[in-house]
Amino acid sequence: MEYGEKILSFARLMYTDGLVAATSGNISVRLEDRPDCFAITPSSESYLTMTGDRIVVMNTDGTVLRCPADGKPSSEWRLHAELYKAKPEVKAIIHTHSRYATAFAVVRKKIPLILIEMQPWLGGDVPVSEYAPTGSQQLGINAARDLGDRGGCLLANHGVVAVGRDLNQAYARATYIEDAARIYHLALAVGDPVIIPMN
Repeated sequence: MEYGEKILSFARLMYTDGLVAATSGNISVRLEDRPDCFAITPSSESYLTMTGDRIVVMNTDGTVLRCPADGKPSSEWRLHAELYKAKPEVKAIIHTHSRYATAFAVVRKKIPLILIEMQPWLGGDVPVSEYAPTGSQQLGINAARDLGDRGGCLLANHGVVAVGRDLNQAYARATYIEDAARIYHLALAVGDPVIIPMN
């Protein structure tokens, strides 16, 4: 299926770009013809050997509509479901464990507006969503609430979630979050970062 191959291509890119390790992270897209349904990467499968037919299709209420007999949806499907339910404009979601951004998530420190591209791409700073256990519905509820109007947020002690109108935008946002985190980390090491005022 077209969405399966599209998800697979971004999953492999996410892995080769170092935004995840091993089988961590996950990607989903909302189905165009059924906005209450989404396709998501399977649980605990290598991105390098995964094939498009391994992608799981499910409803936001948790009903699995298509899944290989030996597969199951990502353990973080509730995170995606809650974001889709809360934000109709979101059509794609990318969840990463990128190193620098996750480091800020671990210390629960937001990434302020320090780079000019953060405002047009991310909507401003990168907030930290309140902690909730991995795989829980509360994780998704918190993320949807704390994301606000931003293009992505940090998940406390966990990683990053980026959203978009399509996978291209969601992926660009996930990449910009990691880039901002890395630069902010370096800036903190050499001085006092100057925050850009919101336009």
